[in-house]
Amino acid sequence: MEVLEAIRTRLELKEYDARAVPKEVVREIFEAARLSPSGLNSQHWRFIYVDAPDDLKTLAEISLSGKWVSGCSFAVIVLTSPKYPWHLLDAGRVITYMQLAAWSRGVGSRIYTGYDEKAMRMKFGIPSDYHIACVVGFGYPKKKVIGRKNRQPVESFVFHGRMGTPIAF
Repeated sequence: MEVLEAIRTRLELKEYDARAVPKEVVREIFEAARLSPSGLNSQHWRFIYVDAPDDLKTLAEISLSGKWVSGCSFAVIVLTSPKYPWHLLDAGRVITYMQLAAWSRGVGSRIYTGYDEKAMRMKFGIPSDYHIACVVGFGYPKKKVIGRKNRQPVESFVFHGRMGTPIAF
């Protein structure tokens, strides 16, 4: 799948089928993370791979917005180092790389950011010097996904040289 096709068709999924994602595909997703850019090439992100059904259930239980994660094949807890001022930007970049790599192999994903932080740190051994950026659930879509997005036209948010000056393509 071409990159722009993946961007056009990838949607956030809440429903996953029971198929396990093969380890070689999981490895490719983490390889995409490894290749993601980071400020000063700091590569400060860390990931906790969660695939045990009981642990996925725990993630759902301590979640405020990701109850669906228990139905995923696996989830990734994304951690960043706040000592780098750009750590949240780097989190966004690495997550995007992972999600696009997954989708190129037919694996859907969704992010959630609402959780009981104390419970998450305790359960998964996350030290206090790491920021929990989010949890990303991955799995094969339960239903056929038709990637249609309701988006504004480019000309409504891109300006030429100065804010408010319309761009013409």
